[in-house]
Amino acid sequence: MILGFDAKRFFHNKTGLGNYSRDLIRILAQFYPENSYLLYNPKPKKIDRIPIDGKIIIEHLPDSKKDKKLSSLWRLFSICSQIKKVKVELFHGLSGEIPIGLHKTGIKTVVTIHDLIFMRYPNLYSYFDRKIHYYKFKYAAKKADLVIAISEQTKKDIVTYLNINPEKIKVIYQGCAPVFKEDIQNDYLELTRSKYQIPNQFILNVGTIETRKNVLSVIKAIKEIEIQLVIIGKKTAYFKEINSYILENNLQNKVIFLENVELKELASIYRMATLFIYPSIFEGFGIPIIEALYSKTPVITSKGGCFSEAGGENSIYIDPLNPDELKIELTKLLVNSGKREVMKLKGFEFVQKFNDENIARNWIETYNQVLRLS
Repeated sequence: MILGFDAKRFFHNKTGLGNYSRDLIRILAQFYPENSYLLYNPKPKKIDRIPIDGKIIIEHLPDSKKDKKLSSLWRLFSICSQIKKVKVELFHGLSGEIPIGLHKTGIKTVVTIHDLIFMRYPNLYSYFDRKIHYYKFKYAAKKADLVIAISEQTKKDIVTYLNINPEKIKVIYQGCAPVFKEDIQNDYLELTRSKYQIPNQFILNVGTIETRKNVLSVIKAIKEIEIQLVIIGKKTAYFKEINSYILENNLQNKVIFLENVELKELASIYRMATLFIYPSIFEGFGIPIIEALYSKTPVITSKGGCFSEAGGENSIYIDPLNPDELKIELTKLLVNSGKREVMKLKGFEFVQKFNDENIARNWIETYNQVLRLS
């Protein structure tokens, strides 16, 4: 098969949608190297995030001066002729968008929609961003031959908010980077611990420090518990609210903030953590939960939404807006090493459903199914 991909996020997003894109291409090329994977990139990359061999994985940039200068418009419109020229059989929009008019070329299309948080929580987005997101997602979901949701929760939201027939939507879960599944030597773990001054016992939170991620609930929960919290993520305006609470309650020695942590270092910190806490209000799926389970770290996360799809039966679920409930569960788990050990083993067993081979096979079967559509 000759498969084309909207690769803007692949080349230019360090986390989130970028990780999703890179991980998908990586596993497809690994398990199905007989196919060609064409990555359509609107502008030259600044960082090589994964190797592009030029044979199986091939980068395509705008091929005219006009399109290079107007790369955003190229991605929306004129990319269609470039895709058709090289006989792409199926085009996959990896982040909720497909080129306008591509459906008229006869090329089959698939689009992944990760979440509709901008509709569920409109207060977190500007009016302009909400309108742009809605138009792009609605168009892609309507015109694509198949819509992929990354969780059952996202599928429900696509039906509810975009009014798409559920029979046109398929759920395909995502996995995580291979480094979270690999052995890491004790020497490297200790080097990482020393570099970031990480304590022997700590709880961990990973993700952008923004209102929706709700890490302030964790800080409130540990206020009177003898444990330190390590938070890894990019700071936003929400950090000011968090920092004010920390200063007001003299918690400076209990909370450690880290940014720009290398991927192997992040995997090491997951391994060293006593517990992983993810009290997000809403997610499309929740990859950090998968990363923690692969790292054999027990998980406490939010009730409802998609979280049980990622966490399985042996994670603990709490009301994310109730710090007292979180405090109770934390306290019980920190003193019960036997319970934590069961959670580690059962969680690691559950997370194998998200392994690379299963995901790659599911995708190839899906692409073939779409290509067979009349």
